[in-house]
Amino acid sequence: MPDTVRDNPALSRFELDLNGHTAVAYYQRAPGVITFRHTEVPSELSGHGIGSTLVRGALEAARQQGLKVVAKCPFVAAYMAKHPEFNDLLL
Repeated sequence: MPDTVRDNPALSRFELDLNGHTAVAYYQRAPGVITFRHTEVPSELSGHGIGSTLVRGALEAARQQGLKVVAKCPFVAAYMAKHPEFNDLLL
């Protein structure tokens, strides 16, 4: 299971690679806020928890940077609903 989520600010997304595929969580930044807009997990990786690993890493990065989170992406919103330890990040 991969665990290295990286921020790619040039493309406004967090990325997680596995087996030659990349899962991504697109975001938009404003001062003090990160808005997650869309998450994509290649079909080859679906059903293996890759999306959850990606979102957890992205939320941990947001916390480290002192950002509040707006979850416009349904996957991110559902993840946060299931993981109340991230509720403090919600705007």
